[in-house]
Amino acid sequence: MTDPVFDTAVTRAFGCRLPIVAGGLMWLSDASYVAAGARAGIMSFITAASFPDPAVLRAEIAKCRALSGDRPFGVNISMLPKLVEGENIADIFRLIADEGIRFVETSGRNPEAFMPILKQAGITVLHKVPSVRYALKAQAVGVDMVSIVGAECGGHPGLDLIGSMVNQALAERDLDIPFLIGGGIGTGSQIIAALACGASGVVVGTRFLVAEEVTAHDGYKQALVAASERDTTLTMSSVRNTVRTLCNETTEMVKQLEADDPNIGIAALMPHVSGAIGRKAYETGDVSRGMLSAGQSLGLTDRIAPLADIVAQLEQEAQTALSRLRPHQTATQHAEAITS
Repeated sequence: MTDPVFDTAVTRAFGCRLPIVAGGLMWLSDASYVAAGARAGIMSFITAASFPDPAVLRAEIAKCRALSGDRPFGVNISMLPKLVEGENIADIFRLIADEGIRFVETSGRNPEAFMPILKQAGITVLHKVPSVRYALKAQAVGVDMVSIVGAECGGHPGLDLIGSMVNQALAERDLDIPFLIGGGIGTGSQIIAALACGASGVVVGTRFLVAEEVTAHDGYKQALVAASERDTTLTMSSVRNTVRTLCNETTEMVKQLEADDPNIGIAALMPHVSGAIGRKAYETGDVSRGMLSAGQSLGLTDRIAPLADIVAQLEQEAQTALSRLRPHQTATQHAEAITS
């Protein structure tokens, strides 16, 4: 039986068992990985950008639906500054609605222009932001929930670089809609801490990169297991697109280029930071090159394991954290009863 503490706005909205969202991972959040999350009782999202051909995206959704059964999953739409000429985000949202997808994770840009499409289709929108000031804007345009990922996160922590603990406190104070906390989340005790601070759930990315169902070379996963919380770095702030990635030859080169010319521009960086280079690491296991998104919770990745086992470990750790709190709660209630 699932602990009642996990009955939150997140589990009620998505219909999942645990208040954990596996955030969309570019090139890696495919049907196998997402369905494994669904079966483990958490919420996961296929990354639409990983399947640019509409027919292939439709096929991946169908595959995920078959693997998930009646368990919930969604689709992630990254709306980062337009890197593809002629992109049509609206068409992707219409495709998702046509496929009967009920849950969407958006990120990168203000989703306001697409909210009418999503609301008309009855889709629940979770919008990912790097700090509370953007969460307030997302709330104002009508998203259902926000996930706020702090500076510790892998990928794009934004320019403010606000830590997860501070984001958590600001969100509790300022937001009216349900919020999730991400960035450095890799243990069950952190989940309990987030819930205690008013969050309705957490977002986990890096901790799940070593799941067996992630379609990547074991050499890549072993490198993540061997890495520590000190093995990530921030680059690309010169082009206002700060990214936290695994330290390697590419990140050292990019840091030097940015130091030599703070106005270098994205065109000069692109030969080194192209996603196609990083994707090779997933295929070959060679992590020496490419921008490989990874957060500081690398220090908490201890082994390659089935996703269900990692989720079970998080749940057990959460129960252990609760057991530390509940004796104190019982003693406090007993003392209050005596004095009343």
